Amino acid sequence: MLSNVFTLIEAVLRGKSGGEEVLQEYQTTETLTDAARRKMVNILVAHMTDNHGHVRHRPTKEDYARGIVMLFPSLKDPYSKKGYVDQDFTLLFDDDTSSRLLQKWDLFFKPNVIKEAKRLTSTPELRRLVQSAESPPGRGLKSPTISACDAVERLFVFHKSCCSLEEHLRNQQGRQPYLLAVGRLKSKIESFYITMDKRLIPCKANRSLGACDELFKAHFVFNLSYDVALVNFYTFLQTTVYNIDVGKMNESPRVKDLRARLLNQPVALSPCE
Repeated sequence: MLSNVFTLIEAVLRGKSGGEEVLQEYQTTETLTDAARRKMVNILVAHMTDNHGHVRHRPTKEDYARGIVMLFPSLKDPYSKKGYVDQDFTLLFDDDTSSRLLQKWDLFFKPNVIKEAKRLTSTPELRRLVQSAESPPGRGLKSPTISACDAVERLFVFHKSCCSLEEHLRNQQGRQPYLLAVGRLKSKIESFYITMDKRLIPCKANRSLGACDELFKAHFVFNLSYDVALVNFYTFLQTTVYNIDVGKMNESPRVKDLRARLLNQPVALSPCE
């Protein structure tokens, strides 16, 4: 069975335009650039659609993912049975769904979320969050410590780079996946990790938005439930941003109302547009 999957993935790539270039790049460098990896995934997703339709069952998607890491073993995430978080998520859904947060957040969702936040009752906590969101983007987390906000603490944990990561993992209290932001200062984050089951999965992203994208996708790749304290936040991302299972999720009235208001807002355009 495994050899059949390996043969299938290799045959698909060799038979499609651009596939040979992907195989040659891996043979030469023993890895793939982001552009080559995305080309590879797009070829295989198109093949799945042609042969299995747009409604693809999970075993089929997992077979393709398994074949990828057999053919390209250096791409395998050591903490995943199938491969990269982003790659697996794309195979579970599609490239358009996978890219929605990074493509649409700054242009559409972020300004409208800020607008909605300013309509709420003002508190010091809320003002700090809005100020952080309106700050110029950078590599690190811009907001100060928010000890009163349990939801934020469950999503991001800051860890000084001079301290032991192993010690942090030993003290982990069986929480759902969260992001560990490592750096000298909170304004100068050097790297992000998805933390789960006392293990660290390095994020490819070096900005908080990209790290959040990978954290969300990890729930689907590893078949994890959402943290109870963050269920409305993740449900909002799932239905409103990624457009997954809209109408099938148990959404709170607030999530439904916010989605309706956001999606009826005009798209923000830059001055040059």
